[in-house]
Amino acid sequence: MSTAWSQGTVKGFLKSEASGEAVMFASVTLEGTAYGVSSDVEGYFSLSRIPAGQYTLMVTSLEYETIREAVEIRDGKVLTRNILLESKVVTLEGAEVRADREEQTTQVRTSVETIRPADIKRIPSFGGAPDLVQALQVLPGFVSTGDQGGQLYIRGGSPIQNKVLLDGMLIYNAFHSIGLFSVFDSDALSNADVYTGAFSAKYGGRISSVMDIRTRDGNMRETEGRVGASPFGAKLLVHGPLRPMSKDRTGGISYLLSVKHSYLEQTSQLFYPYIDDGRLPFGFTDAYGKITFGGGDGSKLSVFGFNFVDNASVLDDSTGVDFANYGWRNVGGGGTFTVVPPGSSVLLNGHFALSNYRINFDEVGSPARYSEVQGFNFGLDFKYVLGEDNVEYGLEVVGMQTDFETFNSLQVAVQQQENTTELGGYVDYTVKRGPWIVQPSLRLQYYSSLARGRMEPRFGIKYKASERLRLKAAGGMYSQNVISANSDRDIVNLFYGFLAGPQNLQDDIQLPNGEEREIVHSLQTANHAVAGFEFDLTERLNINTEGYIKHFTQLTNFNRNKLFPDNTTYADEPDAFKKDFIVETGRAMGADVVVKYEERETYLWFVYGLGDVDRWDGFQWYDPVFDRRHNVNLVASQGFGDGAWLLSARWNLGSGLPFTQSQGYYQAPGTGGGIDGDYLTSNPGDVSIYLAGLNEGRLPAYHRLDLNVKRTWKDVGGGELELSAGVTNVYSRENVFYINRITGQRKNQLPFLPSVGLDWSF
Repeated sequence: MSTAWSQGTVKGFLKSEASGEAVMFASVTLEGTAYGVSSDVEGYFSLSRIPAGQYTLMVTSLEYETIREAVEIRDGKVLTRNILLESKVVTLEGAEVRADREEQTTQVRTSVETIRPADIKRIPSFGGAPDLVQALQVLPGFVSTGDQGGQLYIRGGSPIQNKVLLDGMLIYNAFHSIGLFSVFDSDALSNADVYTGAFSAKYGGRISSVMDIRTRDGNMRETEGRVGASPFGAKLLVHGPLRPMSKDRTGGISYLLSVKHSYLEQTSQLFYPYIDDGRLPFGFTDAYGKITFGGGDGSKLSVFGFNFVDNASVLDDSTGVDFANYGWRNVGGGGTFTVVPPGSSVLLNGHFALSNYRINFDEVGSPARYSEVQGFNFGLDFKYVLGEDNVEYGLEVVGMQTDFETFNSLQVAVQQQENTTELGGYVDYTVKRGPWIVQPSLRLQYYSSLARGRMEPRFGIKYKASERLRLKAAGGMYSQNVISANSDRDIVNLFYGFLAGPQNLQDDIQLPNGEEREIVHSLQTANHAVAGFEFDLTERLNINTEGYIKHFTQLTNFNRNKLFPDNTTYADEPDAFKKDFIVETGRAMGADVVVKYEERETYLWFVYGLGDVDRWDGFQWYDPVFDRRHNVNLVASQGFGDGAWLLSARWNLGSGLPFTQSQGYYQAPGTGGGIDGDYLTSNPGDVSIYLAGLNEGRLPAYHRLDLNVKRTWKDVGGGELELSAGVTNVYSRENVFYINRITGQRKNQLPFLPSVGLDWSF
């Protein structure tokens, strides 16, 4: 069948016959041989170093009919085969089990979870609207500080240290102010890879985590869509062909349009009058559009644009009138492209984007504050398959222009305008030898505004000890030159802007051991180490356990202790009281256990996270506000009636978050009457507070149960009708949001909150 030394390659793309979308994680083999591979998220496969001869190319997937096609491999030649697969009736859950197992046995995949639209729909939806952020909150290592205005913290990293990519584009604010909705339409997503640490050199510019989110292409065959409404908002998704994909597979042109709008501020007065007198002052509008041009050889170009608008206000407890208003806007556009060079085994992917992000904050009695980022990014990624090995390499350019102005508690202005450009290049090599999978990678990062370069080696390894047990470990060095416009000591701060790393930092920092370390740059830097194992108890039951350490060697934080302007008049004052930002170090360590069970229409997901986060500010160790020691998530869903009914539940338990206690109160002397006034009879000054040690107290534990039931009817108006009814916080747990230190008035997070949603798919 083959000669001894001649070798060739067969490559191509797998696509759905019904829609033209990529078929991910399908098995592609040469029947009767040991040559095999899985298609990637683009549907791409490549089998190389194959002896010349006649073979049968076989494609199998639980979601699609098996395909067999005769191919002839020739010496030194690259054969291209793009294949359309016909769907078959199968439970999606089973397909996802197979896809997950395929990834676990062929890739290192340390500290990474993949989210698909089906995963999002299993989780009880908030307000009848499934959303990516609700799926993120149940992942290992994720901590949220609140339902209203809360941020997501990932394994000890703050939000600024999380890189969010949408089709390769940097997103500077991915979550809305209410804290339970993202800017993404879950029905428009293809998949999201979430790296919680120790990620490879393919990603740079952040020191904690990466969310790589990809949207689906529009249907190349026929028009499809989804319309939905609930008490929280409405949405519209429509996609279809502008030029249909032809039967001879010569490509086509498709479009996708998604619009979401929230009207919670209006409906809350009618449906939820028991929550702050019906005032839930949150609102947003998200619009996303995409056009995809497909080529017959698998090459593709997609261009997209978006406009995300968000607003929120804060009520005065005594008057019921807004005393603070926030506004966000994120607008931009870009594209992605795939090039398949003829006769070559290399696959080229690229992305480019431009965006503008701005947040405004207006507070009664205070100057207006704002933060703005105008940015661009461009990248090229090359992929080359060498037998069982895989090589990826590429380059990336990121540029930012930041404009920022705020004021601290003493109304001292903090201003900055910066331009910065980052250049990055990487090589990522995956080697498979018997039971070993080894993934060394190297990133070279250069920050032009600092004239500083870094070499960041990273490494991952997996050992398949048996058919069921796999051991894994990973680690690396990371850096970033962007910081947040607020402090990690703030419990909830909606004014969350972005700016480049400042130059006017202190000259040195005192380490916990008493030594002085010189500050030679303004980068934030960290080192990661992760180790764990995966164990398949059965084909349907899997355990994934990881322990991790993140050593934050240098962090930049907003200085809440600033008292004086940083000028010659106050040159003798300590840096800790005049610099806008301070340098800290820190560490995060912990362990996560994930148990996952899937069989037919039954799905169980259990996560336990143990974490400890500490920061050193040059004077003291303290626990940041997101230091949650214990976190439990239990998700269960059960389908009935051949998928017509779906019952789902989520229970979350989190130990108390740190906070700074009030130790005492005093009333400052009045100054009425000037120098001749009598301080004994003049009006007293404002009440001030003696604070205890920084974050030495702990809030009560947080826990909440959410339930949801869905009923689907087929063949309704030519499509499917879905009715969703659910309750958030079923037993109305009074989880504290914040307490007014002066009045003692307590604000709780969301109470018992029922909702109904109606969606029609066509």
